[in-house]
Amino acid sequence: MATRLTTFSKLLITLLILAIIVAGGWYVLNKTSLGEQLRQEADQSSQVSRSEEGSSSGSGGPSSSAIAGDDVLNVQLVSWGGYAPGLYFNEGAAANTRSRFYKEYGFKVNFILDNDLMNALNAWIAGDYDVLVQTADAFPFYTAPDDFKEFKPRAFMQVDWSRGGDAIIVKRGINTINDLKGKKVAVAVPSPAQTLLITALEAAGLSYSDIEPIETQDNIVSAQSFKSADVDAAVVWSPDDMLATRDVPGSQVLLTTRQQSHIIGDIMFASEDYINSHRDMINKFYEGWMKGLAEINANAGNMQKAAKYLAELNDIAVEDAMGMIDNVYLANHGDNVNFFGLNPNYRGQKGSDLYNKMARKFVEIGALEKMAPTWRSVAYSGAIQTAQGKLVGERYEAEKPKEFAAATPSESVKPAIASKPASINFATGQFALTENAKNLIDLQFADIAKSFANARIRIEGNTDNVGARQMNIELSKKRAQSVASYLASQYGMDIDRFVIIGNGPDKPVPGCESNATAECKAKNRRTEFQLISE
Repeated sequence: MATRLTTFSKLLITLLILAIIVAGGWYVLNKTSLGEQLRQEADQSSQVSRSEEGSSSGSGGPSSSAIAGDDVLNVQLVSWGGYAPGLYFNEGAAANTRSRFYKEYGFKVNFILDNDLMNALNAWIAGDYDVLVQTADAFPFYTAPDDFKEFKPRAFMQVDWSRGGDAIIVKRGINTINDLKGKKVAVAVPSPAQTLLITALEAAGLSYSDIEPIETQDNIVSAQSFKSADVDAAVVWSPDDMLATRDVPGSQVLLTTRQQSHIIGDIMFASEDYINSHRDMINKFYEGWMKGLAEINANAGNMQKAAKYLAELNDIAVEDAMGMIDNVYLANHGDNVNFFGLNPNYRGQKGSDLYNKMARKFVEIGALEKMAPTWRSVAYSGAIQTAQGKLVGERYEAEKPKEFAAATPSESVKPAIASKPASINFATGQFALTENAKNLIDLQFADIAKSFANARIRIEGNTDNVGARQMNIELSKKRAQSVASYLASQYGMDIDRFVIIGNGPDKPVPGCESNATAECKAKNRRTEFQLISE
């Protein structure tokens, strides 16, 4: 005869079954791919729900995809290849539990594509975005205006250097930057395009006032304007440089950031209040980004994975995403140490160089009403310093300066991208640099040499006709060598980068061929600083 179960026994069995079900459910959710998929779907549903709530409340636009919560970092991105490391480490753009930021640091990152910089700025002010992207040279537009002062923007990470992503294209008959004088140039304002144009003009001894700028709202409009008869040149993004020149017969790409390799440096910034209240999150966001970068640089499969996420964010093919990545140099931890001025031995281009210089330039051309505060007061280097003892080893070391082979005879006559003359005074018959001459080199040549770090430099010495011709040729060559040696020793540049020419009296300034006046003789006693592509 069967034994009847008591009420208490039934309760125990029921609890045991429930425990088995709960344990099984926990195992499925946390230890199997099915559980991972279910958690992802829940994350995405939650994000959609919050997005819909934001839209119904009238926020609208890309900012409505921001996710509320102190455990979520909302980061605005634009269509640019430099963001591959963050997307890789985050396992995509959306906040999710597969993210290494979540697994290793306990917070989620929500990357939001928003190419409308004004919309992004408004969303940041409203508190929808926590972190925005910009370039160091254009950062003064966020720090100088009184409207933004209360938010205290602080740059905390360099993302990359543009290496081919920005270009100057020109029509037939324009072969050097010097040839842009008096020409109509389409350029987006205010934007890094202005920086590229202004600094390129400086390399030719020209200023912004020497051209006729045709100001546009963005680089895409500049590329479109280039196809009209009213524009001689334009500053554009890749691949518009190739597309636009293909459509305009006789046109060419004159200059890209592959030559002017240290001028457009992308950064990320947040408000001072946000950094102070989320310091640990910002520090770990930087650390995770740098880990992701090291991994994709070390492994082709990881790079392909990063390109896949970049492609998904921008709704493009993976091959096109790889092309975007190829147009940048991804700045690692060592590069950030240099960029933020934490390496006293680094003598290359720093964030402070770009930011402080362009803050002055934008006031000079009327793009800004007042000077921006100094870089020191708008930069937060705490994340970089906190990571110093953690991100060690070769894969975190800064980019090394380009090594040049010894100059060949052909480079003595190779056409220059730009040529800038300067009168460097030497004592009669001497080639040693005076202190005043060194100061002039610092002011006239050093910035150009640092920003065009991948371009070879030809230095031509010239004299008037006083004295024997052969003696003047030898003297002018020694003087040119003195300039090169100073740049190499003072700024750590490869001495093989320089092509040294001594013209003596053989290349006088046009109009001063006879050396008839003291003024003409002074003009002929010059040093030409020329940029040439390899």
